Amino acid sequence: MKTEEGWEMYIDIHRLKQQGFSKSKIAKMLGISRPTVIKYLNMSAEEFEKEMLSRRQRKKKPDIYREEIITWLKQHPDMTAAQVFDRLEEKYRKLAFNEPTLRNYVRSIREEYNILKEPIIRQYEAVEDPPLGKQMQVDFGEKKVINTEGNVIKLYVMCFVLSHSRYKYCEWQGRPFNTTDIIRIHENAFEYFGGFPQEAVYDQDHLILVSENHGELIYTREFASYLQKRKFSVYMCRKADPESKGRVEKVVDFVKNNFASHRVFHGINRWNEDCLKWLKRRGNGKIHATTRKIPVEVFLEEKKYLQPVTEKLISKSRTLSITYQVRKDNTVPIQGNRYTVPRGTYKGPNTYVGVTKIGNKHLIISDLETEKELAKFEIPDTKGNLVRNNNHSRDKSQKINPLIKRVAERFSDNQKAQAFIEQIHKEKPRYIRDQLTLIEASLESADRIAIDKALDFCVNYRLNSAVDFRDAVKHYAIQTEEKNAPQPPVTGLTEIASAKIGIKPRIRDITEYVKIMSENHGG
Repeated sequence: MKTEEGWEMYIDIHRLKQQGFSKSKIAKMLGISRPTVIKYLNMSAEEFEKEMLSRRQRKKKPDIYREEIITWLKQHPDMTAAQVFDRLEEKYRKLAFNEPTLRNYVRSIREEYNILKEPIIRQYEAVEDPPLGKQMQVDFGEKKVINTEGNVIKLYVMCFVLSHSRYKYCEWQGRPFNTTDIIRIHENAFEYFGGFPQEAVYDQDHLILVSENHGELIYTREFASYLQKRKFSVYMCRKADPESKGRVEKVVDFVKNNFASHRVFHGINRWNEDCLKWLKRRGNGKIHATTRKIPVEVFLEEKKYLQPVTEKLISKSRTLSITYQVRKDNTVPIQGNRYTVPRGTYKGPNTYVGVTKIGNKHLIISDLETEKELAKFEIPDTKGNLVRNNNHSRDKSQKINPLIKRVAERFSDNQKAQAFIEQIHKEKPRYIRDQLTLIEASLESADRIAIDKALDFCVNYRLNSAVDFRDAVKHYAIQTEEKNAPQPPVTGLTEIASAKIGIKPRIRDITEYVKIMSENHGG
């Protein structure tokens, strides 16, 4: 604290106390802690002057990181001392001081530079810990972060915590979860734990639960099938009962605010890698504030009570890949060789890809955000090779894009049609020519009204398929010819399309279609 500012605060504290304000009120009015108010009230002017002199002369162990800490706190006033300690530990590995020392140091910097942090207070009711291996709690969260290009993106996280030991597992992805994701991540969590508990506690999430009929849980088809195979019981929280899963809510907040806050996103694989390292170092390796025990140490005992996992019920999820940087010439240097990636992969100096080795003979290069496979290579026996896939030098979009535009121009609303066809291209890139041929054939066989209705129908219900478009055209062509006749069943449609074909689609502005598509696949 600067001398002038220190004396001003000292005088203000004594003045307010003389005016009859309580210690807590003074602390709130001046933006300082209550212990600081008590300390200054108990000091004479001479003692305070000596304190200020001592502070200026005394060296503290965290001083070597002082400027860095000040910068972080000014940029992110809500940053906690625990976060600061974790960032330093992550960057410099071994620190010459412990976390309580840094907590006091951060507090003094906040007071010196008047960097206030508004606390968020939430009341919880104490709940007894369930027995070893009895229960886990599961919850979801969202977090907006900054990527390497400076853009704000939203990430989604699923968190698990074993209720007795507080041992945690978290997994992130770049789009909203679906039921398949939830099942896959359950299996990843059980593999991480080396088993699974008797009971799982959830919120009433629509991807797990369809409804709660007077206490009888009705699950989604996929999750019900999963429970039949994995056989653990489910406790579903009531909407007004947050304390039932208070442990995992704290975990979600912890991983969002301690791990994810102020961290730059380099891709989903690297993000998950860093999160697992953080869990080992902090989430599971640090003394828990409530139990005063280290979760990983308690987990060693709880693991004995978990039901064993002999094999995964789904195909093995992706192995966490190593992150490599892409060069300007769209090659990736990997262990002494250079491997090509598709032209256009390089998007600046912070372009990274994930690389997963399969045994000692092959490797797969994948996009970090979408996890899409970009290339698969056999690893050469020698070093210094340029391992090339000749298809990577071709820009196939130059041939497809004009074809998409040509077909779209045959519709009344060619902008909507182009958005529809481009969505088909995203989902079925290998078959886009066949899809376009089928769409063109459908355009030849019907009038303009049937074609327009079929396009609206497919876009509204996200039926991104030329087959569904063709069958919808046939259906609306029959409607046009037989306006007063009952609608005949449409053969050949997918189950989803058959269920919805009789519903008159609501006509939306094209911007809504673009928004729907970007949300559905841009995640």
